[in-house]
Amino acid sequence: MERQEPRHVTAIPRLWPFKRVFYGWAVVAASSSAVFTQVPMYGPVISVFVKPIGDEMGWSRGEIALAFTGGSLVGLGLSAVVGKQLDRYGARAAVVVAGMIVAGVLVGLALMQEVWHFWLLFGIGRTAALAGINLGTSVAVVNWFVRRRGRAVAFLGMSLRGGQAVFPLLIVAIMAGYSWRHAFGVLAVISLVFVVTPAWIFLRRRPEDLGLLPDGDPPPAESSPAAPSGPLGAAGPQPSRASRGEASWTLGEARRTRAFWLLVVATMGVVFAQTAVNLHAVASFQDRGIADAFAGVFVFVYAGTAAVSAVPFGSLADRIHIRWVVVIATLFFGASIVVMIAADSVATALLFAVLYGLGAGGWTIGYTLLFANYFGRGHVGAVRGFAQTVSSPVGAVGPLLAGYLHGVTGNYTLSFQIMLGSFAVVLVALLLAKPPRKPGPAA
Repeated sequence: MERQEPRHVTAIPRLWPFKRVFYGWAVVAASSSAVFTQVPMYGPVISVFVKPIGDEMGWSRGEIALAFTGGSLVGLGLSAVVGKQLDRYGARAAVVVAGMIVAGVLVGLALMQEVWHFWLLFGIGRTAALAGINLGTSVAVVNWFVRRRGRAVAFLGMSLRGGQAVFPLLIVAIMAGYSWRHAFGVLAVISLVFVVTPAWIFLRRRPEDLGLLPDGDPPPAESSPAAPSGPLGAAGPQPSRASRGEASWTLGEARRTRAFWLLVVATMGVVFAQTAVNLHAVASFQDRGIADAFAGVFVFVYAGTAAVSAVPFGSLADRIHIRWVVVIATLFFGASIVVMIAADSVATALLFAVLYGLGAGGWTIGYTLLFANYFGRGHVGAVRGFAQTVSSPVGAVGPLLAGYLHGVTGNYTLSFQIMLGSFAVVLVALLLAKPPRKPGPAA
């Protein structure tokens, strides 16, 4: 990680104290802080609020799920537009603005009175988290690394799942002493401090903008500071050996490959099933008589397992193709749903949480690495953003469908059987998604 002093020292933010450490790790640190703190807009954390809010306000599970689905649809739908801007301008502004929106939304949730308030506010916050913070930080990190991309992204995955493990315990404690409204207020302050501030200070677009190379590689002996930068179009040194070995596909080129559309199907299926399980799992166990107090512990075990497993999954992704990493993760997801359908005790619920956490840990890495490792970092914002937009209509309806079927059948059994089938489709798509080869010299 230690490298020679960068050529353009004045371009490195002065508040970054580790001047001899590759600046990409500053981007990782700021991004990790943001994704750790955005988790109130994600299913595992908001699921802790579902029953208390429903009981107090008289809202059904389907009504609550509608906000989650609406935010997911809009957030994923905007990803194509945001992704192109991330490639051009970087993630700094997108993450800062999204963090401010999330903080404002949490204040609004603390004060809401009508169900449409929840739909509007949570929908906006979920949109900002997905299209701004999640996509922005992912693109930022993959742009700074090639050889060590899996390990760098593992920090993002660990932070996201770590936040999902820690925040429910904090929320349950606040609700026990005060109320769910107080919990939203506390989360608003935390989001403002730990998303907006680090992103504004430390996020930068690409290493070439600072006269650096991906992974902190030294420049080739034959290159000079004045040499053109190649296909990325940024001022700075020539691409490193690792960067030159990675083909960079434009969005148009990627869309003409079979692998791209198979990856769209795979990510669509995972989002469809995972978001539904994230939002409804806690309520499902509570419906079966498992103590309400178990809610925070369950989310802690699931998200904690995902956080810990993100590190070995990230290291594995630097050694084998990312396709096989997410195949393994998908098998864990499928096994967890089989356990969940039959679970009737704390012990089986915990077994589900561990298996599901392992699947989530692998797929947390997969969401970020799949399109970057298949199609390169040059246009990863546009490629991944378009993929999310295409998959959003199907991927985002999982929570709403599960809530509707709960209202019709009185339980979640049919919903979770459908989710199991979705994971089977994901597995088939991944097995068929052979990485394409780009004709001509690698970009």
